[in-house]
Amino acid sequence: MSKWNNSAEWQALVEGVSCPICLRGYPLNIIKELEVSWLTMFEKQATMRGYVCLVSKRHVVELHDFTDAEAQAFMRDMRNVSQAVCAATTCKKMNIEIHGNTLPHLHVHFFPRYAGDQFEGGAIEPKKAIQPAYKDGEFEQIKQAIINVLEQ
Repeated sequence: MSKWNNSAEWQALVEGVSCPICLRGYPLNIIKELEVSWLTMFEKQATMRGYVCLVSKRHVVELHDFTDAEAQAFMRDMRNVSQAVCAATTCKKMNIEIHGNTLPHLHVHFFPRYAGDQFEGGAIEPKKAIQPAYKDGEFEQIKQAIINVLEQ
C-alpha cells in the first residue's frame, strides 16, 4: 500500500516534518558533498555497479520547487555526478531517474548500464536483482574513482 493512501502521513513527509533525511539532517552513506546536494552510495543496496543517489540538501519534493538558482546548481550537480560515474565505471549508458513516490525529498538515482547487465534490454527493476553488484573490493575502488573525478 502506498503512503499516498494516508493523507496525514504523506503530508508530513511532503512538508519535511517526518522526512527521515530532514529529521537526521542528512542522508545515509554520503560519499561527497556537492554544491546543493549530497552524493550517496550504498554497497549492499546497489542494483548496478556504480549506482549512486544524489539528494537535495534542501527539502523540496519536485524540481520546480527550487528557485532558479537552486535548480541550476542542482542540474550542475547532476551533470557532474553523471560524468564522474561514467568515467569511473566506463558504462555504456547512464539511466537517471527521479521518483519520490515513497520518500518525497528530491533525490536522483543514477544507474550505470553495461552490455550484458542483468537488466539488459529493459528497465532496471531493483527488486528483481539476482546477482550482487560488486566483486570483492570493487565497491571501494569505484567509490574512490567517483570521488576523485568530482574533486578534479
